[in-house]
Amino acid sequence: MKALVLAGGAGTRLRPITYTSAKQLVPVANKPILFYGLEQLRDAGITDVVIVVGDTHAEIEAAVGDGTALGIDVAYVRQDQPLGLAHALLTAEAALGDDDLVMFLGDNLIEGGITEVVRRFTTDRPAAQLLLKQVDDPTRFGVAVLDADGAVQRLVEKPPEPPSDLALVGVYLFTPAIFDAARAITPSWRGELEITDAIQQLVDEGHRVTASTVDGWWLDTGKKDELLEANRTVLAGLTRRIDGEVDAGSDVVGDVVIEAGASLINSSVRGPAVIGANTVLDEVHVGPFTSIADDCHLERCELEYSVVMEGCHIRDVPRLEGSLLGREVSVSRTQRRPAAHRLLLGDHSQVEIAGGA
Repeated sequence: MKALVLAGGAGTRLRPITYTSAKQLVPVANKPILFYGLEQLRDAGITDVVIVVGDTHAEIEAAVGDGTALGIDVAYVRQDQPLGLAHALLTAEAALGDDDLVMFLGDNLIEGGITEVVRRFTTDRPAAQLLLKQVDDPTRFGVAVLDADGAVQRLVEKPPEPPSDLALVGVYLFTPAIFDAARAITPSWRGELEITDAIQQLVDEGHRVTASTVDGWWLDTGKKDELLEANRTVLAGLTRRIDGEVDAGSDVVGDVVIEAGASLINSSVRGPAVIGANTVLDEVHVGPFTSIADDCHLERCELEYSVVMEGCHIRDVPRLEGSLLGREVSVSRTQRRPAAHRLLLGDHSQVEIAGGA
């Protein structure tokens, strides 16, 4: 069995972060989202991985390389235009050959991995096996309708009136029959070849399509608030580890990871939280569910429930909460007059200024 990991797409819902960074490489608990899926594939015994990339191919290829560091063997296929998941599948057909495959969306996180799902598929070997999760708002997802025996009867992509609350999680298991099904469909109203239409084609042709329900959490990290929630959820499972330096004036409470080379000076960290390598906290309070990446410098500030990416500088800011800061962002308070907020923001930026600030 091989794996097809989809890591193209523009990541428009995470702009401006994704103007300069692939959405699959945005960190959750200081690890790129993409790496969680690659590790789960490896743990399920699937080491032959094809990654479909788009305009951010150079960054993804630099981060993953040939896969050796992750214990996998990686090949890359370029999708010139984001024309749908089924189009990405067909683009990678030559690289996948006649093997069964797992298709994994590179910006999804699933609790517990996929080892049992892969085992069940290889034992039963339906034409397709889907992962489903009950959701509160099915209009945002592809949804499945099951028959009385639990087999997939019908699939609908982002329905305005959902026929069920069972959303398709971003993991699909296929036999090679999926390729002919994908070739048989036409583009949707969005101009894309939908994977839901290809799977429906299998159903309509009489192929057996089964489903499993995800009992744990499933996180789609496409928006800022979703990413922060994913960070919170993953940090909740953290195990305390202090490899950096914590001076006598600092306090670390709970499940906190402080990487080697990091320094805490008269600072406090309340877990779960992670502080990256070579990051300096000087008179800083870090509250729960916060990830601060490598090579950051924070002075006289407070932050909580936030993700701070590499190389950021934050100084004299009373409190940041529910924030996502991209690489090498600078946030500081100035004493210059006249007193005013001074902003330099890219397209699609979002700023909330506290009342009275």
